[in-house]
Amino acid sequence: MQSFPIERDILGMRVRSMAWEEALDNLDSGLKAGIGHRIINFLNANNANIAHGNPVYRRALDNSELLPDGIGMDIAAKIITGKAFPANLNGTDFIPALLVHVVRPLRVALIGGSRDVVAKAAENFTDATPWHEFHVISDGYFGKEGSERVLADLAAYQPDLTLVAMGSPRQEIWIADNIAPGHGRVVIGVGALFDFVSGQVPRAPRWLREIRLEWLFRLLLEPGRLWRRYIIGNPLFLYRVCRYRMTANSIETPAAG
Repeated sequence: MQSFPIERDILGMRVRSMAWEEALDNLDSGLKAGIGHRIINFLNANNANIAHGNPVYRRALDNSELLPDGIGMDIAAKIITGKAFPANLNGTDFIPALLVHVVRPLRVALIGGSRDVVAKAAENFTDATPWHEFHVISDGYFGKEGSERVLADLAAYQPDLTLVAMGSPRQEIWIADNIAPGHGRVVIGVGALFDFVSGQVPRAPRWLREIRLEWLFRLLLEPGRLWRRYIIGNPLFLYRVCRYRMTANSIETPAAG
């Protein structure tokens, strides 16, 4: 009998609750030959704030499988359900780990970032996991008129895994509106992953990541761009979580599939 991951209710969104190895095995199973496709996105405090005021984006998240990203999700889970998620499945760490975990060769399509960034990300992915094939479909600046070309190239390539890095909410909405079977067995919105993998944006030191303060490093690195997300966004997210806890009866439930 097949068992499905537990889901936790975060502001009305169902976020999968899995340990690290369980999540790797779960995604690995989705990458095996089969019919249809799975769409995976990550939920963090910033995305949850965006979803609050953007119903199109909220529907895109609701129609995908959500994985918890960052300390904000742990705090929210503790407030709403009484316990944290078993693992922080942020895409920056989880996607490279998934590529290492899957030992059979995969065809991996990359969409997003600038032309130089996505090309360098593909090169570095290849260096780290040379048994996979990484194919750049497009940078992230193709616009509405370029979607047809990108989708045709995806369909021709027939990837196992498609990584879309165009930032939120654009990537999730584009995936929801355009991705179909044949565009990837597993399709994942990965945000700034290519920036990190390419070396364009540095990661926080490991010790800072281990104490869950990578967001502070990013804020210090790009204060002009990120101050609103963290200085205003984080307290706003916690306010919404506390208000939700007082008005909702949230429990863990088995995932639908």
